[in-house]
Amino acid sequence: MSQQPVAFLTRKETFSACHRLHSKHLSDAENIEIYGKCNNPNGHGHNYTVEVTVRGPIDVRTGMVMNITDLKIAMDGVIFKQLDHKNLDKDVEFFNNTPSTTENLTVFIWDNVRQALKRPELLYEVKIYETDKNSVTYRGPYLQNGHNMNNKRAGKTSCTNISSDSD
Repeated sequence: MSQQPVAFLTRKETFSACHRLHSKHLSDAENIEIYGKCNNPNGHGHNYTVEVTVRGPIDVRTGMVMNITDLKIAMDGVIFKQLDHKNLDKDVEFFNNTPSTTENLTVFIWDNVRQALKRPELLYEVKIYETDKNSVTYRGPYLQNGHNMNNKRAGKTSCTNISSDSD
């Protein structure tokens, strides 16, 4: 019995948004120490590039893992309707109490694209290029010893060593 081939399908989009790297869980001094110039009260902007990848068997009838139009629609609903030309900290509720780091942005896109897909189990990876030199890849909730940690992430401390805007 032959196995069905598995393929990775990726779609790329770009969007522009601004933000300020700042955590309500830290003092002003800690924010300045950790985030440096990216803690500027007036914020700063990026032209982000996002790649969303699905993984699955190639359907014998269609020759596709997924119709790329379905992936495009799911991404458009998240990226262009919720993030493009927005102030992430002020316009996106998710970031009210969550620092708008690129790490957390990948989680936001993952969670929302996954909800929009007809077959969410196919979602494999979200990768965001914040600059030409810096990117973050997210492949879903952290597994410890093979067990899902119930989507618990180290939200309060996960961004303490970020220097993503420094180059």
